[in-house]
Amino acid sequence: MMKPRATMLAALAAVVVLGAAGCAPAAAPEEEDGPVTITVTGKPPADQPEQLKVFNDRIDEFMADHPDITVEGSDKNFDPQTFNAMLAGGTLPDLYVVYFTDSLSIVRNQQAGDITDALESTGILEQLNPDTLELASDDEGQVFGVPFTAYALGLVYNRDLFTQAGLDPDKPPTTWEEVREYAKQITEATGVPGYGTMTQTNTGGWMLTAASYSYGGTIENEDGTEATFDDGATAEYLELLKEMRFDDKSIGDNILYNQAGIGEALASNRVGMFIGSPSSYQDATVTYGMNPESIGMGPMPQANGTNGTLTGGGVFMVSPETTEAQKEALALYVKEVYLDAKLVEASAVDAAKANADQNLPVGLPELPVLSDADYESYLGWIGDYINVPLANFDPYTASLATMPLLIEPPVKAQDVYASLDPVIQAVLSDPDADIDALIASAIDTVNGKIAR
Repeated sequence: MMKPRATMLAALAAVVVLGAAGCAPAAAPEEEDGPVTITVTGKPPADQPEQLKVFNDRIDEFMADHPDITVEGSDKNFDPQTFNAMLAGGTLPDLYVVYFTDSLSIVRNQQAGDITDALESTGILEQLNPDTLELASDDEGQVFGVPFTAYALGLVYNRDLFTQAGLDPDKPPTTWEEVREYAKQITEATGVPGYGTMTQTNTGGWMLTAASYSYGGTIENEDGTEATFDDGATAEYLELLKEMRFDDKSIGDNILYNQAGIGEALASNRVGMFIGSPSSYQDATVTYGMNPESIGMGPMPQANGTNGTLTGGGVFMVSPETTEAQKEALALYVKEVYLDAKLVEASAVDAAKANADQNLPVGLPELPVLSDADYESYLGWIGDYINVPLANFDPYTASLATMPLLIEPPVKAQDVYASLDPVIQAVLSDPDADIDALIASAIDTVNGKIAR
């Protein structure tokens, strides 16, 4: 799952704020004669006046630089349940945002416009990471979207609890067997549950998918026509959770966590480890006041060899109804309002300084959506303002060089995650839970959803 919807929209809003710090206009592409109007996603609601002002100010600045382009903000957000109706009814913004879970199916279903030429004319195409760009491209290499945020999952942990348990906080576990050992040692030494996992609002299925991948399993077949998580890997992980919960007692009685809840538990020393993304750092430190030096991140634990880690993110896509002139304008808008905060030195420095002044994390490890060269330049520009203890992330960042990056289920991933939430909850709440029966029932449910 990309992040839950609130986190996804917050990330989008944050990028708008970053872009507002200072953004020199790029050379305009060749535009057709006459004015053009585009509607763009990301408009904050009226009860967020400060964010709304930033959004509107940025649009005004963009239009002042490009007087032939009129930009209208939209508060319509992507929802897999209503997307087809919005598309058919003509209410979809010209520029909309989707999760990695949905971008490839949208491309296959021809529900987005081909923006390859527009990206080339604005110079964006060569500045993007080709690995993440594949998640918005077809088999012929034509591009239908621009990834703007990406992540890979890993093991988030409380370094203080590691130290109290006699564990080296610079050497987190790298296998699921070691996770079990570390969790048991933390619980025995501190009385704190050594391990926890998200389980609700689709995050349980998200985590179960990530763990299944790390065991070498799959959730759907390659074309997304059939559920495949009865291949043994999912059952192996669920059995591990069951043993940790009821035999080791290293998973606590509170089993109902979402992303915000488990971040709060980490910050308040109520859980030692969980699987999450680097954004968990901001949740724990900024939202819940955790000491930045107390949080660490390691690689996604593996079983049965090195299998990989789940990746996700957000993609800007363009309505298939847009004209070529609109595509040109939309590509320019994405570049100047969003990407230039990392592609233009002055904008990058201004944004980093503004975030540092507000004690927001600067330099948090991420999967870059930019090319290697452009991302290295960006890190060099903001070096003086990086305020994240990067050494605490060394085990995680080192793993990304060799860890295979695995995409989310290709068809109806959010529905799949929702169907798997009850499975992980049942295993953690009932010592007699029949794992095979739970999986078989979930297979039927997911196959029914895929078929619709």
